[in-house]
Amino acid sequence: MIYSKIISTGAYVPQRVVKNDELSKMVETNDEWITSRTGIKQRRISSGEKTYQMAAKAAKEAIENAGIEKEEIDMIILATISPDFFMPSTANLVQAELGLDDIPSFDITAGCTGFVYGLQVADQFIKSRQSKTILLIGVEVLSKVIDWSDRNTCVLFGDGAGA
Repeated sequence: MIYSKIISTGAYVPQRVVKNDELSKMVETNDEWITSRTGIKQRRISSGEKTYQMAAKAAKEAIENAGIEKEEIDMIILATISPDFFMPSTANLVQAELGLDDIPSFDITAGCTGFVYGLQVADQFIKSRQSKTILLIGVEVLSKVIDWSDRNTCVLFGDGAGA
């Protein structure tokens, strides 16, 4: 039987850090309120970086950490609910950024569970022998859609990518 395995990981987070005290200047909240309810003390926020750019940076790190040639990748699956465009898909943009041609690439739009669904989909492609080396990426740039006046949500989300 064929089994799937994770051979490497990569990550990217923007440089800008937003601490809870900064949020308390935008909405009625404070560090204690946020930390006691979420455990979050800070989050990373993009300063204009695009979703596909962050995803590509995480992907490049994962490829390097895996010690493989990028040409060994035969599929890209990308999970996001914050794409840069409706078309082309973010996975297609990452594919172009990485210089990979003629491989399937597609997005999964499933919110917080998107990466987990991506793992399941990748596993099925590998078990069915339709693919051998899949690049799976989860990326969000929710700062561009967050309602910064809603303390119930603005305290929860940041930006970043993992592959």
